[in-house]
Amino acid sequence: MLSLRPPCTLSPAPWRRRRTLHGAAGTPQRVSAAAPSAIVEAVSPPARLSFPILVNGCTGKMGLSVAEAVTSSGLHLVPISFSSRDTLDRTVRVGHTDVRIYGPSAREDVLSSVIDEFPDVVVVDYTAPDSVNANAELYCKLGLPFVMGTTGGDRQLLYKSVQDSNNYALISPQMGKQVVAFLAAMEIMAEQFPGAFSGYHLEVLESHQAGKLDISGTAKAVIACFEKLGVSYDMNRMVKIRDPEQQLEMVGVPEEHIEGHAFHLYHLTSPDDSVSFEFQHNVCGRSIYAEGSVDAAMFLHRKVRSNDSKRIYDMIDVLREGSMR
Repeated sequence: MLSLRPPCTLSPAPWRRRRTLHGAAGTPQRVSAAAPSAIVEAVSPPARLSFPILVNGCTGKMGLSVAEAVTSSGLHLVPISFSSRDTLDRTVRVGHTDVRIYGPSAREDVLSSVIDEFPDVVVVDYTAPDSVNANAELYCKLGLPFVMGTTGGDRQLLYKSVQDSNNYALISPQMGKQVVAFLAAMEIMAEQFPGAFSGYHLEVLESHQAGKLDISGTAKAVIACFEKLGVSYDMNRMVKIRDPEQQLEMVGVPEEHIEGHAFHLYHLTSPDDSVSFEFQHNVCGRSIYAEGSVDAAMFLHRKVRSNDSKRIYDMIDVLREGSMR
């Protein structure tokens, strides 16, 4: 039976081999992932939009990937972004657009000017965990609709800032379309079958590029679903791998994606060790998140334009409305 161990002894096999879920007697069981048909209805693709998007965080790899996805989608990339350092004075080339980078002290004045020139702008934020709340407070103060792709920060305060300001925002720990569908399925299962895994033991391993400072927001969301299903879990037990050598040798991350990947493994074992389940989702590169972030901005723009009464959304809302391209 598979057992996850600390990174120093973790076998590469759990990540690389194909999985089979087993029943009590070790007999392979067929598992259907079909969600109830009433949950997500088929929706015709939305009409093509054209509106400006400001990507905050173009100096980082994720922000730059989103900016590239904006231009490739035919949307207007506002040629402005921000850095956490006031001493940084530079431009970043994205397609045919030169994006000017401003320091944090200029944020409010520059964003006010952006609103004057682009009143229907939507901000997509991929900055840093310690910037989440300050950035959100400013967006709310200025009435800027925003997509928060950055994980970390004080999430309760983040939601409160949006609620108190009545601003529009889409907040999600995960922007990848297919991973969002997996999260939606987990939430459906947790809602419809609470306590189904009572007594089961959960072990979680996640691996990301060394530059990711916080614990995976996706892992936290999945763990929350397992807790509703009756599993007790201590976040301090999560195995978090950031060392490139361990990622190559023990996790099996392709070398070309060491600087941009997201591998997750959740392993459940019954109290008597006779039954085990595993859920795994591995992502190489950033394009899945960049494309999903553009979908999120398009969705939010439509909600603002229609003056929708709901103000806070997540990527499952995007998925349910059929707003993925």
